[in-house]
Amino acid sequence: MKRWVHPFNSTDAARILWNGMNTKSPIKPEFLLLMAALQCLMALYVDAMLPALHEIGSDLNALENNRYQFVITSVMLGLAVGQFFYGPLADAWGRKPAVYLGFTLMLIGTLISLFAETFEVMLVGRVLQGLGAAGPRVVTMAIVRDKYVGPDMARVMSLIMTIFIFSPVVVPMLGQLVLLVADWRAVFGMLLVLTTATWIWFALRQEETLNPEHQSTLSFKPVMKAMRQVVTTREGFIYTFAGGLVHGSLIGFLVSVQGILQGIYDTGALFPVYFAMMALGVGISSFMNSKLVYRFELRKLVIFVMGLSGVISLLEAIVIGAWQLTVPLQLFILMMIITTFFFGLLFGNLNALAMAPFGKMAGVASGTIGAFTMLLGVLVGSLIGMQFDGTVLPLLIGFAVTTLSALMLIILFSKPRVQRVEVPH
Repeated sequence: MKRWVHPFNSTDAARILWNGMNTKSPIKPEFLLLMAALQCLMALYVDAMLPALHEIGSDLNALENNRYQFVITSVMLGLAVGQFFYGPLADAWGRKPAVYLGFTLMLIGTLISLFAETFEVMLVGRVLQGLGAAGPRVVTMAIVRDKYVGPDMARVMSLIMTIFIFSPVVVPMLGQLVLLVADWRAVFGMLLVLTTATWIWFALRQEETLNPEHQSTLSFKPVMKAMRQVVTTREGFIYTFAGGLVHGSLIGFLVSVQGILQGIYDTGALFPVYFAMMALGVGISSFMNSKLVYRFELRKLVIFVMGLSGVISLLEAIVIGAWQLTVPLQLFILMMIITTFFFGLLFGNLNALAMAPFGKMAGVASGTIGAFTMLLGVLVGSLIGMQFDGTVLPLLIGFAVTTLSALMLIILFSKPRVQRVEVPH
């Protein structure tokens, strides 16, 4: 049976898995856990700080104009910039030295933030943390690719992401538990301990996977070439820009959610529980997406989901704004579960569409697209977060504006790119 599927969609790995279930090689559980731990470091540096945002803002005089939200966006800015560099470094120096550089920057940034006496110094540390966290995030994929190919690589990455999906549930709880017995500086102390422990684990148990014959000279020319091509290739640019807008919605949610849950609804120590509930939508939709892309052409699926998400957010904003309604906590949680559900159907698919024109330079293009997406997301998410006025309305308006703007970009300026492929049934 033939169906229309995008040639570079986000479930190519799932298709390989489907066709290669009988070719599995042994995969060590410790390797999976270590690679998942490296991937989860970024979530640790973001989500663990969410319960402490207001306390940090109060202590460092950053509550006015919602400046305390920069504690989140600054680390994401560092992550975005760092993604440009670790690929070439890992190919030239080796996988482990590149990861060591990342750990070094993370620890330096954590120490700076831990002992910061001003908000500006805190942000310097946070940017360094993001620059460092980009190392393990980028190099993990290279390590897996060095060790496994085809269906085995797809299976490993699927298992790693299955572990990673639980980080938004567990990590904020760790931060909240620390705050029950200490102040916000102790959260950075926890980050220091966990990062050091992961570094030691990686150093002792993970061998260098880069074949010396494949080692290259250090050059950022491929990165510059990829940047130019992403900007000048219409399809790649449109989907990258759309992905950045949607990512901005997520960042706007992350920087606003603490103020909403603890400021409006006074959830206190239960904040991470409610946050975990709202993150359920991403896990559910990520699983569903692996099935949906076999049934629907990818661009059409993205357009449908964007349209539905944007219209729902717009209607919510109009109804709540026009009648100045107070949204009960249970209803707000339901609204956010629905919104995060849509996120899970968009992120991977938009990235796959953005990657479609760059098949011959997929590795470096992936890092470049990821960095551009994050940079735009930080800008848009910061603008959304700064509008927080003690109500949920600015967040809903942000969801609607970003999603519908991305939808119009895709409809007006992109064209379908599909091919017939055999899909197992």
